Amino acid sequence: MIPSWIGIGAAVLAAVLLILSFPDFEFWWLAWVALVPLLWAIERGKESTARGFVLGWLFGTIFFFGTCWWLTFAPITYAGFPPVLAYFLLLLVCIAAGIFPAIFGGVMSFLLRRFGSVALLAAPFVWVFTEFARYWLTGNNWNAIGYSQAFVPEWTAILNPVMANPSGVGGIYLVSLFPVLACSVMVYFVVARKLLAPLVVCVVLAGFVALGIYRNFLFQYAELRKPPMIVATIIALQPNVPMSGLTESKWHELRQRHIRLAEAAIEKIDRNPQSEIRNPQLTVIFPESPMNFMYETDAESKAFIDSFAAKHNVNVLFNSAEPDAATGKFFNSAVMVGPEGREIQQYDKIFLLPFGEAVPFPLDRILPGFVGNFAYGSEYDLLPFGDAKGGIMICFESHFGQLSREYVRNGADVLIEMTNDGYLGNTPVLRQHLANAVFRAVETNRPVLRVTNVGISAYITERGEVIDAAPVYQEDTRIWTVSKNDGSQTFYVKYGDWFAWLCTIVTIGLIAFGRFRR
Repeated sequence: MIPSWIGIGAAVLAAVLLILSFPDFEFWWLAWVALVPLLWAIERGKESTARGFVLGWLFGTIFFFGTCWWLTFAPITYAGFPPVLAYFLLLLVCIAAGIFPAIFGGVMSFLLRRFGSVALLAAPFVWVFTEFARYWLTGNNWNAIGYSQAFVPEWTAILNPVMANPSGVGGIYLVSLFPVLACSVMVYFVVARKLLAPLVVCVVLAGFVALGIYRNFLFQYAELRKPPMIVATIIALQPNVPMSGLTESKWHELRQRHIRLAEAAIEKIDRNPQSEIRNPQLTVIFPESPMNFMYETDAESKAFIDSFAAKHNVNVLFNSAEPDAATGKFFNSAVMVGPEGREIQQYDKIFLLPFGEAVPFPLDRILPGFVGNFAYGSEYDLLPFGDAKGGIMICFESHFGQLSREYVRNGADVLIEMTNDGYLGNTPVLRQHLANAVFRAVETNRPVLRVTNVGISAYITERGEVIDAAPVYQEDTRIWTVSKNDGSQTFYVKYGDWFAWLCTIVTIGLIAFGRFRR
């Protein structure tokens, strides 16, 4: 059951290589070779399913610890946890998350024993199955291997099959397939010394490169043929609100900072009346931050927002705690107020952060939430931006492809993310969170406008290009435009996580077939 020292070293090496492919290192190309040592070690010890399970568990624990160490920042900095205790608790969480790579290792050991080395070519499907299982059982799929490809340099984009937009076909799971496929083919070639599989993979990759070239041509042709019609202008504020020390006087001072930044941007627009960004529909967006507005229940805050909107003839979109009459709790909401001084539309956050904003059932009657105990929203409300419609993602919600997909199915032309990562410090989480938004843009073929408290505020194009990014932990302002979309929907928007379900069926089918095979 216990792996050899060589196997343990291979699993550790694989974890380190995959860690280096994610932010803040971002050696994205290492993801295409990272799993080679792990697969080799699993194949070498395939006589024992338990040994493969342990190798995968070791790999997963190290990988999650190495990419999510920033989770200790908040308890150490704001809750006064001793660093040793914070990192120990994180280790326990990583051991639990490591179960899913462990399942990958155990299943691969079983399939290799039943089908021989050709079972290595099933590794991509088994890997996607375990990522999908992690999503359904834990509520998130943070740092799925496909996210390592979010920031591929422009000069390599034409050569990288990921840029051919498989995420618009099968979501993040189809992107995860390709690095694992490359690794499995390398190991298969070494073990079986058969050229057929590498040749097949080369043909597939060449097809995606051709598709990428064709897709880029279509984008450029569409931009030349029909320039987008601008229907609204966005002023995105990055106020850099601190995470602690918010006394009442400091709160009012910071609120004035929001106004000062917004008025400076409005003045800039007014000085350029001929500019394309000059549009009668102007929306100022305040990001999610520790400044908890309560529009419905705080008369003073309501009057403040209403008067600012009326004075400048703008819409104001901000994060607010809004009452839920059904439960007596509050929603974590995005509220839009118009120039008439009244609420236009409200979106209530659907995907609450587990144990942060809400405690999952049945523990909700026992444990408190770290930030609060909010009510779950249920409506996929779209907000107006001129003649366009926008779907709102509050913080952690940019991680959920099913949310942005549902928005676009309902007619969204743009996706707006309002977030605050300040509690987690200037750590890799800023870029890792941004990577999620990149894939939501490409999956839906809609731009994502990220409006953040401390960064990274940025405009993400339908092709996943991150442009006009604001520097982190600095107050800043961005002015962007919103255009009406042609209403087209990607395959992923229409059919969702079909590919992940296919991988699930293939994996279970192979296990079942292997049980009856001598």
